[in-house]
Amino acid sequence: MRRFDPRSRNVLGGKLELCSLDPLTGWFRNGCCETEGLDHGTHVVCAVMTDAFLYHQKQVGNDLVTPRPEFGFPGLVAGDQWCVCLTRWKQAHDAGCAPPIRLEATHEEALVVVPLETLQTYAVNSPRTT
Repeated sequence: MRRFDPRSRNVLGGKLELCSLDPLTGWFRNGCCETEGLDHGTHVVCAVMTDAFLYHQKQVGNDLVTPRPEFGFPGLVAGDQWCVCLTRWKQAHDAGCAPPIRLEATHEEALVVVPLETLQTYAVNSPRTT
């Protein structure tokens, strides 16, 4: 597990906050929605799972519900916070079922694809998970 980079910024321009330690999320599995060049999915959106989003993603071939212990993936349920791929979040947004997000824990890289104003309409003040 890579240590969290304190220089990482969120979409609001502040310090990137933790998304979730339980379940442990992030490209680096450090709890933060950080990214790098090898992260082709760009796992930068700290989303709060909903049944509608999980169902939609399973329907389009991105099963986030089924546990995959060989990859350290517990399977997600509604209410879990998870660093989702930017393109998957946008896909759900376009389909009308995007989950709420924590702006303070969403990496600034999300702004490359989705305007801040759009992200703000999905903002939720969920507590950090530990």
